[in-house]
Amino acid sequence: MEKKLACLFSLGIAFFTQQTGQAQVPELSASPPLPTLQMEAATDGEQKSKSQPLDKEVNFKNMVQLTAGGDNAEAYWSFDSKKLVFQSNNPDWGVACDQIFVLPNVNEPPSEVPMVSTGKGRTTCAYFMPGDKTVIYASTHLAGDSCPPPPPARNDRKYLWPIDPGYDIFVADMQGKIVKQLTNSPGYDAEATVSPKGDKIVFTSTRNGDLDLYIMDIDGKNVKQITNQLGYDGGAFFSPDGKKLIFRASRPNTPEAIKEYKDLLKEGLVAPTEMELFVVDVDGKNLRQITNLGKANWAPYFHPDGKRIIFSSNHHTERGFPFNLFMIGIDGKGLRQVSFDSTFDSFPMFSPDGKKLSFSSNRDNGGTRDTNVFVVDWVD
Repeated sequence: MEKKLACLFSLGIAFFTQQTGQAQVPELSASPPLPTLQMEAATDGEQKSKSQPLDKEVNFKNMVQLTAGGDNAEAYWSFDSKKLVFQSNNPDWGVACDQIFVLPNVNEPPSEVPMVSTGKGRTTCAYFMPGDKTVIYASTHLAGDSCPPPPPARNDRKYLWPIDPGYDIFVADMQGKIVKQLTNSPGYDAEATVSPKGDKIVFTSTRNGDLDLYIMDIDGKNVKQITNQLGYDGGAFFSPDGKKLIFRASRPNTPEAIKEYKDLLKEGLVAPTEMELFVVDVDGKNLRQITNLGKANWAPYFHPDGKRIIFSSNHHTERGFPFNLFMIGIDGKGLRQVSFDSTFDSFPMFSPDGKKLSFSSNRDNGGTRDTNVFVVDWVD
């Protein structure tokens, strides 16, 4: 499968490529120059990327590629629908592993892409806080300046994600200064996203010995556990009204699967190859499974109408790839395919104003393994 992540809801950035850890972090630039994109002049004098939606991608219009080079993913919108925060390991930007960057205005060609993380450790899962002057993200920098090493190779060759216990959740301003640490419990705390109402944060944690969802107030107080079934619950997002959560989860349900899950978790690992989508109220009530497709169904996000879910899946494949975007109702009905690229499409997010969709893809990468950020106008 094409690419590998580093945040577990997305973790690192593209789905199935082996990452190589480096012991030293090179000199970093606070505002790296934007890599050159393939651009062509439009008739109105503006510039547009050469990327075009495929014929079957009827919901996509005016596709623009916003990054070029390395792995760029989990690009999530600001509250004002003008900016994106994302993670990247672009080697041209002098980073050894994922750091957090901001595209200041998706409606204008950016001249620079400011880094808003520390440049130390590995980071993941960034999201704008209310007001768009700060971002929340997870980082391992308190556990060490260097990139955490990848898991050692295994004889069984299973595809696994590391659950790094060094991750904690921080708030940083647009200059990269950390203004607050929100978690400090032992173990993995990451995958944080913010309610559209601006009052709550949902995140995944191993603080109880399993990978469960928790909600806290926007200031980090009043932490409450939301899920409690055995399995990896993560990648959660709030509904537009802030009353529900959509997330992906594994549910080992045989003695063999349960033993494997628990044994891997003791090693700080999970196998993400079997995941389905679930919806739950923010108080933990009315949990229900909405997909039963098999393989990996993940990266879900609510449509602006609150009645549909867009997500990434390889359920339609025999070999495990490509990953494409699909949409389904919260009642589990009306499944249909949205994107049709032959490699990898994931991490979709609608802008708060409902006009645009951001996602990450291996399309149009010149035969490389690069994963880039794309934005399209959404046509229902």
